[in-house]
Order: sequence, then structure tokens, then C-alpha cells
Amino acid sequence: MTLRTRRQATVLAAALVALTAPIDAACSEVATKNSNQFQDEYLLGDLLPTGVRITPLAGAGATFKPLNPNLAALPDFVAGQAVEIAVSPDGQTMLVLTSGFNRNFGPDGRYVPAVSNEYVFVFDISGHEAVKRQVIEVPNTFLGIAWQGDNTGFFVAGGKDDNVHVYRRDSATFVEDGVPIPLHTLGNGVNVKPMAGGVAISPDGKRLLVANVQSDSVSLIDIAARKVIAERDLRPGKTDKTKAGTPGGEFPLSVVFAADDKAYVGSARDREIISLEIGSDSIAVSKRIAIAGQPVKLIVNKDRSRAFVAADNSDTVVVLDTHDDDVIAEFQTAAPPAIFRNAQGLRGASPNNLALSPDERTLFVTNAGLNAVAVVALGMDIFKDDDKRDADAEKEEAKPATKSSRVIGLIPTGWYPNAVAVAREGHTMYIVNGKSNAGPNPNGCQRTRPRSDAAIINACVARNEYIWQLSKAGLLSLPVPNARELARLTRQSALNDNFPSVKRYRRDTETMEFLRHRIKHVVYIVKENRTYDQILGDLKIGNGDPSLTLFPEPVTPNHHALADAFVTLDHFLDSGETSNTGWQWTTAARSNDYSEKNAPVNYARRGLQYDQEGENRNINVGIASLAERRAANPATPDDPDLVPGTADVAAPDPSTASGGGAGTGYLWDAALRAGLTIRNYGFFGDLARYSAADDTRIPLTPDPFAEKRQVFFPTKASLVPHTDLYYRGFDQAFADFYLVKEWKREFAEQVEKAAMPNLTLLRIAHDHFGDFDKAMDGVNTPELQMADNDFALGTIVATVAASPFAKDTLLFVVEDDAQDGADHVDAHRSIALIVGPYVRKAALISKAYTTVNLLRTMEAILGLPPLGLNDGLAEPMTDVFDPAETDWSYQAKLPGILRMTRLPLDQAAPAKRSGSAAPCFAAPKHGAQYWETVMAGQDFSAEDRLDTARFNAALWTGLKGGTALSAQRSGADLRHGRKTLIAQWRKSLRCDLARR
Repeated sequence: MTLRTRRQATVLAAALVALTAPIDAACSEVATKNSNQFQDEYLLGDLLPTGVRITPLAGAGATFKPLNPNLAALPDFVAGQAVEIAVSPDGQTMLVLTSGFNRNFGPDGRYVPAVSNEYVFVFDISGHEAVKRQVIEVPNTFLGIAWQGDNTGFFVAGGKDDNVHVYRRDSATFVEDGVPIPLHTLGNGVNVKPMAGGVAISPDGKRLLVANVQSDSVSLIDIAARKVIAERDLRPGKTDKTKAGTPGGEFPLSVVFAADDKAYVGSARDREIISLEIGSDSIAVSKRIAIAGQPVKLIVNKDRSRAFVAADNSDTVVVLDTHDDDVIAEFQTAAPPAIFRNAQGLRGASPNNLALSPDERTLFVTNAGLNAVAVVALGMDIFKDDDKRDADAEKEEAKPATKSSRVIGLIPTGWYPNAVAVAREGHTMYIVNGKSNAGPNPNGCQRTRPRSDAAIINACVARNEYIWQLSKAGLLSLPVPNARELARLTRQSALNDNFPSVKRYRRDTETMEFLRHRIKHVVYIVKENRTYDQILGDLKIGNGDPSLTLFPEPVTPNHHALADAFVTLDHFLDSGETSNTGWQWTTAARSNDYSEKNAPVNYARRGLQYDQEGENRNINVGIASLAERRAANPATPDDPDLVPGTADVAAPDPSTASGGGAGTGYLWDAALRAGLTIRNYGFFGDLARYSAADDTRIPLTPDPFAEKRQVFFPTKASLVPHTDLYYRGFDQAFADFYLVKEWKREFAEQVEKAAMPNLTLLRIAHDHFGDFDKAMDGVNTPELQMADNDFALGTIVATVAASPFAKDTLLFVVEDDAQDGADHVDAHRSIALIVGPYVRKAALISKAYTTVNLLRTMEAILGLPPLGLNDGLAEPMTDVFDPAETDWSYQAKLPGILRMTRLPLDQAAPAKRSGSAAPCFAAPKHGAQYWETVMAGQDFSAEDRLDTARFNAALWTGLKGGTALSAQRSGADLRHGRKTLIAQWRKSLRCDLARR
């Protein structure tokens, strides 16, 4: 390192003293600017469905390029889910790896493997900008890419294909060198396949180490021989029988060599860094280093004396001395204290990737949860043992500016940055992000008058507007900012992530405090997968598109009545894309990095499994002991080392101030810590026995309480004592009608005892649809299942409204995600309903609210601290409430179409029958056999185990036929001229739709 580069590093750190100004001063500076000044220095940015904004072009000289692989058949296609960057040892070439959905369907609606690969983008970075030179297609990938030390080639992990691809330089391009190297590993779990993840090259360039994510092992490859020469199971019990059942080594994601004979691997589930001794043909575990967070990315410095670990969930970077494996430093990455002090220790920054500056005095960390790169000045805690200093004249110049490493600035990025790199000369940095705003998806499965149902379905799928297909990646390039520019970008990041919003909260305090002292009970109802336009597009007010409405008022009279009578939220966005991210956001206001990496891969059928509701590898980790697991589900393998313990790789952590343990960052955990009472009906359960093929299957029974048959097995230890075990979980063959009947049984007891829980968790999921041939009591078409869900919702609200708890109870209703339908505004736009006392009446609220705002509102009412950074910095939904609206009532409406089922409707609580049993919606358009045929091969055993594009297409076709008009992705505001629009839509139905 030269004196000049050391001086630059010192000057940069010293000049950033401007960032130590109090947070109020920074916020005041923004607030006092007029609009023109604000536009000149700060950007408003694009609003995300998580409630924050992104401004990737905020940096001076920044460029943001889509990752177009130049497919001949799809020249406009842009890849999504970029996950990793690898810069060649000579600094001339940069590789960008994608690992996600990236599936495409052709004009005939058939899946086209040739244009449905993952990609390695090859950029020339020898100049001042990244120039795309080549794009390499890879069938499957997951996180792993690494260069040969001599710049002659690189390696890519093949994900679920359980192999490693080898590429070599051939003149100006790279070509695959022979067939991929097979790993021959097995997945640990139930119906689990292997998954090749992170890869690393030994310093001598002779061996390759691979993290086998699903096998809890690492494989050592002899590169010259092109074969695996050693594999090591990382679980303690597999090498020492006395440690059987001891957690350790599971879900290894990232690996790195510290020397030819030493490497590290990070275990995400068990939160440990494992030091490995690498022999000529062997691997041994030499030490296990426990850390607070989940190690998701490891790098080393040039002389390999320090290992830097991005630790998700703890929001820290951990630094190891590679000589003795000691942790020598750990520091937070969220923000400079001057911008956000984070006294509560809120989590959610999600550091997930790292890069060192050429002088190794600055660390760049991708804070994926904050859509920013943290700039960290490395201090004496990192270099305290570094005695390799130059002459005395250089000592003052070379000394780190701080005693302890700390974040000195933030750089705004695109949505969910996954990797960062710095060019060799240190002037330019590169960042790739994994996601983007999806925008409207009105063309998601509709077509004008094709010749047959099959043709319609194919044409729908060909539109390629599934939410993960609309989520795109990008490459951000910008000059490494100087001190003044970094100060400006840091304030921009603060605006994007709502850091200054602490001032705004003062305006919300009065309303929230009013509610806090009057509302004693919150009922949180979560449903499944519908968009706003699908259900409420035909409302007389609001920005709905009736041409996209599949389940209008006659089918969903209660959804419509509740929106009409209370608040219509026509710009509400679900924060998650699909159920795996959706249920995390819906219950914890964030999703951890493992879930974000898992979700698109799993939904693309590129490996992994649904790990986000308390099951890891399809094993209930809410139950600690193997004996109890097997008692709950006899199909559980008899293996004490199969994800032992209750750690959950997908679970978020609470704030440090809460005192909660790892993985207890959910809404119910916060309520329990606050001493509140809770009751769970259907949240987070083991569903395996609902679809079992043997006598372990839990039968469909309308009254399990009467039979004393346990039908629900919670997957969260904290929920076990608070769960109604007679309330069935997600099962599309079961009617929501009977779920509500069971809830009403307990609710009657609560009324009798005058003891309603402070927080009730209620899941009614029949708006997901499926299992048409198995469905009980003839609730066997999408219209009937949606009507069942609607009546269940209306019955819950009406029951509370008629109870002694009505005066101090609020009900919040939301969909966990909006993936299964079209919407003309945004693929994330969905339904949210808020009902009860002090809620405004007949109000249209078009403010952009999200799942995060909904959770923040419930927390404020219950007196709970925030779950994490997102909700902690979000606004409560103050606009929804009016302290003068004390009285409320509701009478459930019975969708007339339900009279066609065998449900015992006469036994239900008195309900006002919907006045619109019109010919249009008096009966399903097709019977169960039709739906079984068009949905053949779909898996309805759990959420979203579907070929979702085909499911959506079949749903549209079966309900709309060929009558729909093709729509453009306009995002038009349809609030104006509403009366005429609705009248035209009614006329287009060509049937008698009763007017309201």
C-alpha cells in the first residue's frame, strides 16, 4: 500500500465529520428547503411495497443498467435476481451471477427451457465503465461463483443440479470446459434435493471448496482431476455419536479459503462459522465459532489474515483473526449514529455482501434491507495486531482514523442489493440488486376470444407477467464518493428509509394514544393471494378496474360491504411477492436474507423448499425433540441430526432492546413479551398430514372438537400453548365455514368469561383455491371457495360486532401476498380492511399504505415496540381513524351462490342474504371436474406449490372465458368517471347484475 492511498483513506474518514451532526439538524436541513432546492439535491425516489423508496441514480455519475442477456428469441427480456459479483484477480473483468426465477413461456404458452436459464454476465471493467462483453447461460445456479487465481477461468455452482460448471478463457470469450463436475450429494430432510451453493478457490488454485446447502456439508474438488476428493458432513452428530441431536453446520451458504490448508464455512441456521482444516484429500472441523447473526457471506483480505463475515439478523459484520480464529471485532451496519442512533436495536438492515477497498481501510457492505451500501471505516480493532507498517514518516498517515470500525456513510442502491465490488484502482464501485417494482400486471392471463380454453390458457401464460417475472435486476455503477458526496448520499438514504420520520411520528401520537387507551383487543385476519382488482375492482368508488374483477360483489358481498361501510384502501400494497416472503412480511414486517434468496429459486422449481412458516426442509422445527416430532407426524425421518432443535433458518430476530431470543421477531412474540394474551387460529402449522397417503392423514371432519381430534400442530414453540389445536390449518379441501364455526365456539367461551385475548391471529385461506375433487360439502369451484371465504370473513366481523367486545376491538384484514391475479396498478396491490370502533365510515383512502404500515398500526394500538427497522420507521395508518366514530355494527351477508353447496348454512348465525343472486353469478361457470382437468398436476397441499402462471391462466379462463379485452400496463387512475365505467362494465356482462 502506498503512502498516497493510505493518505486518501485517512482524509476520507476524517472529512466525514459532517455526518456526526445531530439527526434533527440533518432532518431540519431537508425540511427547510423549498421544492426546487429539494429537487436539486434530493430525489423523491420510487416507492416500494415495503413503504420505503429507492434512488439508485442519486450518486453523481451513477448509471443503472438492466441485465439483458440478449436472447435471440426474447430480445427485450431482462433478467431478475442478480445475487453475486466476482472480479477477476487482475481487476480487468467482472462477473455478475443471477440465481432466481428467470422462467419464460413462449407464444404458445409452453415453458421454454432454452430461454429460461440463469446467467453469468461478463463485463470488461478495465476502463471507467462496465462494458458487457458476453452472457453465459447456466441451467441452474445458487450463489456460487469464483475465479481461477490466474484469470484463465471461473467456476459456477449448479444449484439443484448438484454440480459445478467450469469455464475457461478462449481468446476474447469464455467457454464451458467439458461437462460439469458432479458432486453426488443428498439432501437432508423430507423430499429434499441437494443444492450446490457458495464456492471458493484455494490460494494455490488447485482445489475448489463447495458449500452443499441442502446436505449440510462441504465438498473438496481436485480441479486438475475434476473430481470430488473429500466431503465433510458439518453436523456434530455425524462424526461424533455422543453429539447426536446437537445443532450445527446446517444450511451452509458461503465458503472462503484462509490458506491452502484452512477454510471457513458459514452455517446460516445454526449461526456459526466453522473453521476447516483442509488436507490433501480430507476435511476436518477444527473449530466452531458461534455468532449472534446468520453468516451469509464470507470474504478475506489480501494476505488472508482477516475474514469478514456479513451476519444477517444481527445486522453486523463479524471480523475474525484467521491465525487463531478469534473474533476480533463486530460492528453494526445499519447507519451512522448521527443519522439514526437506533437506541432500540431494531433489526432488518440485512447485511449480505462485502467488498474491501484496494487499500483495505474501507469496507463496503450491502444492506439489502435498507437498499443501501454501508461505507465502513475500518479502525484499530481490525488492525491492532498489524505490525507491517512502513517508515516512521508514514505512520501518522497510515493510522486508521478511528479506534473502532464504524459506518460513516450510506450509498442508495436499487431494491435489495445483493453484491458489491470495487474496481482495482478504487475509483469505481459496482452494485447489483435482486428486485424491482413489478408495476401493473393487467395482462396476467387474459386474452380476447381465443378458440378454446387451452388456447386461452396458453396465451395468458405467454404474457409472462407473473410477479417474479416482473421483478428485475440491475447493475449500478458509480464513482466511489468523496466525503462531501457521501454526506449527501447518506442523507438521501435517510430520506429513502424514513430515518428522519421520527419527527413525523409526533403528528400521529395523539390519534394512536387515543386508540391505545380504548382498544383492548386486535383481531388479525390473514387471507391468501388476491389482488385488489380481482375482488374490489367493481366498487363504486376507488381506483379499481372492473374488467379485471373475477369475484365481484355477488360472490364477495362482505368484502364489498366492509370496504363500503368503513374504509376503501385502494392503494394498499402487500410487501411480499409470494407466500414465503409474504408470510414473513405479514407477521414480522420484514424478510431475512435466506428467505429473499430462497423465494424466487423455490418458486421457479430450481430447488430448495418452502421454509418460511416454521418448517425447515419440511420438518416441524417448532418441536424440539425427535420423539415429539414423530408423534406429531410419523412420516418424520428417524434421524436425530435432521435439523435438531427449534432454530428456524427463515425466522427474523427481534430488537436487541426487547430481550427476545433468536428467531422471535414475530408479532405474537412481541405481544407475549409485553405480557399480552394471544390466541392463534391457523398461523404457522405443519400441514404434512392433511395430504398424507396413509392412515396418518388427518381426515376432513367438520367438528374436530367434538371428536377430540387434534388437527393442528404449531411450528413455533411460542405459539404452542396459545393455539387452538382443533382449528385446521391451510387445507383447500376444508371449508372456511367450519373454521369459523370452531373459532366461534372458543369466542363464546371468551364472551362468557369476559376474557378475549389482546391479540387474535385468524387465518382463513379458502381464497387460495384448490383440491376441487376432494373438497367437502361441494365447495369445489373457485367461485364457491371465494364465497366461502367471504362469508367466513363476514361472520367473524358480525360475531365480534354483536359481542360485548365490540366497543374495544379492532379487526385488521389483509392478504399475505397478491401473486395470483391481475391488477392494473401494481402486482403487489391487494386488499386491506380495517373494521371496528373509531374507523372512518364510507371513506376512500388512496394514500399508499403497505403491510408494514398495517403492522405498525397494530403495534401502536397494542402498545408494542416495533418488530424491526421497517415498521419502526413507518407511519401508522392514522388516516383510517376518526375518534368521533364510536359506534359500529355489521351483519354478515350470505353470498347466494353458497346455497348450491351442502354447507349447513341454516345452522350458521343469522345472516342477511346478499340481494344479488343474479343470473351472472347464481351458479359456478364450471363444475369441479372442469377445474380438476384444467388444474391437473397442480399441488395444493400447501401454499403456492403451484405452477402459478398456469394456475392464474386457468383461473382467468375458467371465470372469464374469451370475453375479456386485452389491457395495457398503463397504471391508469380509474377513480374519475367511475359511474360511467361501472355502468359500461355492467352492460358488458350481458346479464342481469342486480344494482346496489
